[in-house]
Formats: sequence, structure tokens, C-alpha cells
Amino acid sequence: MKTVIFHPKALEEFRALPTSIRVAFGESLRLLQEGVSLGMPASRPMPIIGPGVDELRAKDASGQYRAFYLKKSASGIWVLRAFQKKSQETPQTEIRLARKRLRDMHHESP
Repeated sequence: MKTVIFHPKALEEFRALPTSIRVAFGESLRLLQEGVSLGMPASRPMPIIGPGVDELRAKDASGQYRAFYLKKSASGIWVLRAFQKKSQETPQTEIRLARKRLRDMHHESP
């Protein structure tokens, strides 16, 4: 079973999400740990951020939420960013932040 590794800021973001979204993302991460390949509507590729980066997708009465993750790391599943999506397209600021965190985690991994 793969380990889930959060970027420190992504862990703070994850903890701030509504309970129903944390539960939904947690269930999806557990499936990923077990090797299950997720597809739409739960997950979709985000190659604009980097190779192997996908986004988890969930919604509740308060809105839509996303979590960017890398599943192809040898050390585990890296969660890069978790946020509430407020527009149809993913904002460029979110994409840039996820790219930066991906670089950070590559530099920190053994």
C-alpha cells in the first residue's frame, strides 16, 4: 500500500476543508493507496501541472473542491494542494502554486 505524503501547506488546507469533502477525498486517497485507478468524476489528469499529476474532485452544498496529487512517485502519493474551486476553469494561480509545491517535494524527497 502506498503512503500518502502531504506538502505541509496542503495538509493545513486539507484540514480546513468541510468534513464531507475531507471524507470524500480521504476515501479516494485510500483507493489510490490500494492501487485502484480513479477516473471521472472522482479524478482527472492535470498534465498542465506536471507529468502524473491528477486532481481529486468533490462537491457538496457549499461548492466544488479540488486536490492536486502525484500518484507516480516511488515514495508514495504526494498531495500538493487542496482548495475550493470558484470558477469554471482552474485559476492559473492554483496551477502555479501546485507546480511550485511539486518542485519543492521533488527537492525534499530522498
